[in-house]
Amino acid sequence: MASEMIEALLELCQEKHIDQLYLIDRLEQSLAKSYAEILHLDWGAKVTIDRATGKIYVYKLIPIDDSMDEEGNFTEFEEVDVTPRDTSRIAAQHAKAEINAIVRNSAREQIYEEFSSRIGDLINGTVLQSTSDFTIVKIREGVEAELPHFDQRRFENERNERPQGERYMHNQRIKAVIIDVRDPNSTLPPVRGEHSRPPIVISRTHPALIKRLFEQEVPEIYEGTVEVRSIAREPGQRSKVAVNSLDDRLDPVGACVGPKGSRVRAVVGELRGERVDVILWDEDPAVYVANALSPAKVSRVLIDEEKNYAGVIVPDDQLSLAIGKEGQNARLAARLTGWHIDIKNETLAADILKNVAVQAETTEDLLDSGEGDLEPERCAHVSEFGVRCRNQARPGSRFCGVHEPEEAGEDAVAGVEDLI
Repeated sequence: MASEMIEALLELCQEKHIDQLYLIDRLEQSLAKSYAEILHLDWGAKVTIDRATGKIYVYKLIPIDDSMDEEGNFTEFEEVDVTPRDTSRIAAQHAKAEINAIVRNSAREQIYEEFSSRIGDLINGTVLQSTSDFTIVKIREGVEAELPHFDQRRFENERNERPQGERYMHNQRIKAVIIDVRDPNSTLPPVRGEHSRPPIVISRTHPALIKRLFEQEVPEIYEGTVEVRSIAREPGQRSKVAVNSLDDRLDPVGACVGPKGSRVRAVVGELRGERVDVILWDEDPAVYVANALSPAKVSRVLIDEEKNYAGVIVPDDQLSLAIGKEGQNARLAARLTGWHIDIKNETLAADILKNVAVQAETTEDLLDSGEGDLEPERCAHVSEFGVRCRNQARPGSRFCGVHEPEEAGEDAVAGVEDLI
């Protein structure tokens, strides 16, 4: 019986690619714990399995008095043979449990080694099972992934990687990105039911999903000619993608949209109708912010780099379009660019700016003091949007050559009105 058990263990080790010595050592440790409890041994037990015959020996451990260390622990034990008559039945039960645990852990280690370096990659899978908390997706034979969609009001430490409104049916094909691979040897506290759940975690809400889908549909992105610089996404509703071309002759937005919109339409179809805006990235923050607010038209962008602030002025009829439904367009543009965006229409901006007093730049006359000539004063003209002219004033005047006639004309009209 014992030899038959060893033969069965060795065959199983070859089938599951498990080290034979490792399995027998694990089995000996498990049996030692069980026999220490069954035989009520105060100092524990030691179990050895004959590798040739498969016979099991159980030894009672008795501490040797002279082997106590400084901390009061015994380091040497005398072994007394207390092998029960029926050891095969208990050994078979433990062998089954240990083999299952070793096979499961070995499979997880192999999956971890293969997929831990593939985080962010796109996978194609088939839905096997969908529950209220997660969906199991088959990647290939023997490898499964979990797409969690827990209610985070009840499970704060869990993920929700399913876009709002999506549902999955059995045998349905879906695409997702790998966001995590659980390490079977991790010392971190496991999540709820982690050991019974697939080790690979995938997502349909991660921004990387859009990038991978565009890589599939747009050869220029896959080859590196077109770069995806930034992505802002509200899963299931709307996304903005900023792209840039390394080739001046290539239009990156046109490459991503494709002939008659075929490329971006394929991405939208995989995202179940989620709207995707492709905008042109620019190194000039003002231009980049204006592009990010597309499809709204922008009149002007004022940048404050110290406060990371972008003030945007849009035509009156473009205000609602620039802000978007419930502020979605402005919110996505802010995430995409990394700037805090404040949007105002032209009428409100003009009312605000015309009430701001313009301080005239006064300088002290130092001609007689020998300090040298002063730098010419700037033109005092202020536009209807409250922006001061950058030209230098003409000698003896507060205005430049462009605006002096206008101001003179206004002063003449005012003088005529006074006379009347």
